[in-house]
Amino acid sequence: MKIRKAVIPAAGYGTRFLPATKSQPKEMLPIIDKPTIQYIVEEAVAAGIEEILIITNSQKTSIENHFDRSWELEYFLVRKGKTEELAQIQHISEIANIHTVRQKEQKGLGHAIYCAKAFVGNEPFAVLLGDDVVDNDAYPAIKQLVDQFEQLQSSIVGVQAVPYDDLNKYGIVELNGDMTNHLGKLIGMVEKPSPEVAPSKYGVLGRYVLTPKIFELLEHQAEGHGGEIQLTDAIQGLLAYEEVYAYEFQGKRYDVGSKIGYLEAIIDFSLKRDDLKDEFRALLLSKTKK
Repeated sequence: MKIRKAVIPAAGYGTRFLPATKSQPKEMLPIIDKPTIQYIVEEAVAAGIEEILIITNSQKTSIENHFDRSWELEYFLVRKGKTEELAQIQHISEIANIHTVRQKEQKGLGHAIYCAKAFVGNEPFAVLLGDDVVDNDAYPAIKQLVDQFEQLQSSIVGVQAVPYDDLNKYGIVELNGDMTNHLGKLIGMVEKPSPEVAPSKYGVLGRYVLTPKIFELLEHQAEGHGGEIQLTDAIQGLLAYEEVYAYEFQGKRYDVGSKIGYLEAIIDFSLKRDDLKDEFRALLLSKTKK
């Protein structure tokens, strides 16, 4: 079955970036000149996804505005003859069918995903977390999972190896044996375990393809780690009904929900751009020499 829909949870308060996120959603913080969430949306579109639901809250209308038409701005750009800039902003509003729904309470990632139940219906869907930007233009991370799903017809969580000291920051998967061709069969998941008891080195890093069965489990999911409804716990429950796999996706992943991860993304993306890389490299060298 083809994956047509994606869900992007973006309802968090972004407290690690206060005071910048007091009135500006963290998902709208730019990596150079493009909001973080646009990178996520473009990744989904590159995977052939047609419909995208962004889970927001009452403070995040600027996300909706970003993917809408801006007639005043377009008229201004036409008058000024700024055809390149006009094409850029028109592309944003045409990139995909973007929908939004509000998570009225901050009750965890699992609850945010449950808010997408009516949108998803009875079909498998992709999930891309707004804190995780993955750089792989040749083969987008969520496309890798979508391709695996089309072969296996089973839920898949995207993972990568995590440094030992960081295992307590992620949901960690337990596998039935070793990875083969980056793929492993899941037998369990633990949310943010201490490193000494973590079942593997593989952390779940913001990309999933899930079957609609997950909604039945989320509906009755008890609060877990941190007093929140955890998607990890629901996926653990899903194992009682169907096979679930872990796929080690390829690509450089940036945790743009952290300040260092965000700064690293700005540096790396700047060094990739033909219009910036030479001047930016020279700037970095001059700063590091000092």
